[in-house]
Formats: sequence, C-alpha cells, structure tokens
Amino acid sequence: MGRRLVIAALLALAGCKLTPHAVRKAAAIQKAAAWLWSRQEADGGWHSHTYGLLRSGQSLTPFVLDALLEVPEDAYPQPLGSVDRAIAFIRAHTGETGALGTADRDIPDYPNYSTALAVSALCRARRADWQQQIAPMVAYLRLQQFTEQNGWRLPDPAYGAWGMGGERRTPPYTGHVDLSMTRYVLDALRAAGVADSDPAFARARVFVERCQNFDARHPDDLDGGFFFSTTEADTNKAGQYGNHFRSYGTTTADGILALLATGHPPGDARVIAAQRWLTGHHRDMDVPGFIGEAYQRWPRGLAFYYSASSMKAFRALHEGAGEGVIQGLLRTQRSDGSWANPENLVKEDDPLIATPFALRALVSGQGRQ
Repeated sequence: MGRRLVIAALLALAGCKLTPHAVRKAAAIQKAAAWLWSRQEADGGWHSHTYGLLRSGQSLTPFVLDALLEVPEDAYPQPLGSVDRAIAFIRAHTGETGALGTADRDIPDYPNYSTALAVSALCRARRADWQQQIAPMVAYLRLQQFTEQNGWRLPDPAYGAWGMGGERRTPPYTGHVDLSMTRYVLDALRAAGVADSDPAFARARVFVERCQNFDARHPDDLDGGFFFSTTEADTNKAGQYGNHFRSYGTTTADGILALLATGHPPGDARVIAAQRWLTGHHRDMDVPGFIGEAYQRWPRGLAFYYSASSMKAFRALHEGAGEGVIQGLLRTQRSDGSWANPENLVKEDDPLIATPFALRALVSGQGRQ
C-alpha cells in the first residue's frame, strides 16, 4: 500500500486526529487484512491447514471474506479480483438446495453457519446478480428453522432456532441447536432485507428469549445474561447455578445481537438487562461468567470470538465499553499481522479462525481513541 493510502487510512480511522493509539489501530487493521488476503488460495477460497474439517474451505471462505468486507476501502483496499474469486468459490460449492457446506455428504462443513455467512458476505459485496445468488440460500435457511414446517411446536425447547444444518430435523431429534448458530442466521436474514414482519423473526424470538436468564415478572430475580442452548445441557460452557444455566460473555453478546435482530428495541427490558450484565462483567478479552477451577480454560479459549461479538454488541448499543479489547488485540497481534489463541477449545489456535474475529473487533472499534 502506498504512503498516500496509508495516510488516508489513518485519517479515516482516527477522524483526522493522528493519536498514537489511532495509528496503531489503523496499522493493525492493515496488517491483519494484508495477512488474510495473502492466505487466499488459487481456487479463491481459504482453507485450514490446522483442522481437517475446515480444509474444504466451505465454511472458512465466507467467514474470512465477510470479515474482510467489513474493512473500509480507505483502510485497506481489496486486492484486484480477490473478492470475485472468493464469490466464485462460494458459487461453485453451493448445492442445488442453496446450502453451502454440503459438498461432501459424509462430512458436512457447518451448512447453516456456512450459508448464513455466505449470504452476509454476498450482501456486503453486492456484485452482479447477488440477489439471485442469495435467493436459494435464504430459502434453504428458512427451511432449516425449527418450526411447524418441520413438525416442531411452541412448547419444544428448540422451537424457533437453527442448528448445524444439512438434513431437515423433525421431532424428536434436534441434533445440535445453539444461540450462536441462530444469531448468525438472523444476521443473514437481516442482511438479505427480510422484512421486520416476517414470521421467522417472531419464531426465532421464542428461542432467543428462552436462552436468557430473565423473568419479566420478577426482573431482579435473574441476572439478564444468556446461555448457549436449551436442548443440550453440556454445551452450556459455564455450567449451572441452582436451576439455571450460568450466563457468560460470548452468549450474552450474541444474545443482545439476537434480541435486536428479532425486533427488540435497544430500550427493551430484556436488552437493558443483558447490556447491564455484559458491561458489568466485561473484562477485556477474557470472557466473563466462568466460575470455578473446572471452567478456567474457557475465558481465554473463547477470547477472539468474544472480542468480535462483544465489540459488535457494544457498537449496536452505542456503548462505550470495549477499549480493553482493542488494547488486548494490539498487544497480542503477531509480527505477520495474524493472531492465534494458545487454547484450542474452539479452534482459535488456527490463525484463520482467530484473525477474522480480531479484525472484526478492531473494525467495530473504529472511532475509539
């Protein structure tokens, strides 16, 4: 990148105030974007060399691409032709059903997650015929929701949610269902311009609210934070207290974003309660909510996911918290521009996982001095 572009990026990110912190943040974004683009392979995709499941690039490519597309052009210009090659990769691996991540029927690559991220990325890129490309993807995601169309009823704990994807699930077997997957699909539907009145949002709201430790009748009895799943107790990583799953940081940030996506305004009691929990427990990159020796790998193991989700939640709520996340990312960026987590609990030891999360967090933190 030439000197003029560097200066333009710094001015854009720092609001024309070239404080040392703003300069460091702009440089970190540039280095991270440059590193990620350098890892795009000849077929247009990004492929893990750490985890076999992610080697196909079906979930990794839209994940990396969507993060890179969040970077403003005046912060780091997209390399010529690179976005189009990534989109061609996505198109080539999208099945007849509209799903991405099902090219190998025996080894699905997180189809709902892959497809949702692809929709978000294609909506950001807005290349020719993008609306036609996302239409079958959105239709696929709609069919994956745990609702009456698949035999699920309101009392079912999974009602309104999304799981891993692939074959449509009918009662009684849900497979894996969680708040994170649901939030990413909701993000995709919003990006695609699905109307506020669409029933998918009202149905999803049922699941999202069930994942919150909140009782409108007695708002002071529960803490307002979120847990991960209503169907699989052992995936709620912070464990239980009493009859409730313990709230923790990644889920509460996702929960805030999911509440907003399903139509709750920022002033809603549920959003305020979750915001209060997150800002009250936030401690920079370390994920809050884990109590007890058995849970002490998780605060660092989820650090990069938390950095991205918490910063996005803070930005959505115009909340001033989060500077510690930026400081932590600036401190831990490697010399080549990437990040990696020493913990491998959720694959963040792969720099192609950690770096896009870190980049999203830094971009969400733009304007902070």
